[in-house]
Amino acid sequence: MKKLSILFFLGCAFFWQCSKDAGSALVGTPSGTGGSLARFTLLGTYLYTVDDRQLKVFDVTNAGDPVLKNTIDVGISIETIFPFKDKLFIGSSSVVYVYSVADPAKPQKLSEAVSPLIRWRCDPVVAKDTVAFATLRTNGPCGGTQSILACYDIKDVYNPVQKGSYFVSEPYGLGYAGDVLYVCDKSGLLVFDISKAYQPKLLKSLSGASYVDVIPFGDVLICWVTDGMIVYDITDNQNPVLLSKII
Repeated sequence: MKKLSILFFLGCAFFWQCSKDAGSALVGTPSGTGGSLARFTLLGTYLYTVDDRQLKVFDVTNAGDPVLKNTIDVGISIETIFPFKDKLFIGSSSVVYVYSVADPAKPQKLSEAVSPLIRWRCDPVVAKDTVAFATLRTNGPCGGTQSILACYDIKDVYNPVQKGSYFVSEPYGLGYAGDVLYVCDKSGLLVFDISKAYQPKLLKSLSGASYVDVIPFGDVLICWVTDGMIVYDITDNQNPVLLSKII
């Protein structure tokens, strides 16, 4: 029952937005709200999914009869996909790939972002304005010894450059609301001020759970934790206030 409740809540967040935009969504306009660990995303009338190696493109104009339009070999150990404007940021265990969906049925690879600090890691990624943030987790199955929050300059999307970082312990998903970035960590939820994007400042850490991913949704922050879900009011985005737990 607990798992069904969590899925229902997250589904409502996603499909409420989809239904609100249905019939008027444009390419480059995300039609739902998902977390940074998502393996699929909806842009206008196109659904993009990733598996371990490939990006698949579906035309979902008729939601009851999706049509596979394209299959693209991206790389190996693909983990996540995040939409931003007319771009897709695809995280793998070794690199962040940037694709253009200016032609929604035919994504085109623009560039790759690689951290000079870590050669093998796990890469959930989100983008904001001219900056992309990725958690590069090196412990456990991802190898290495030191994990970081990496900040990439993507003003030139053909040449992403890492310009900042912050050492963290064991990070997972992440998401932002305004100038605040929420980073999930095994030890808690890390709240960063990113008003200076390449110099993230840790404001606080909310302990008491092992956080996996977050979805900022209006004034609400939906957190997936290892044993359930936690929901915060983020009207004051620097100071999340507990609303409820499903544990």
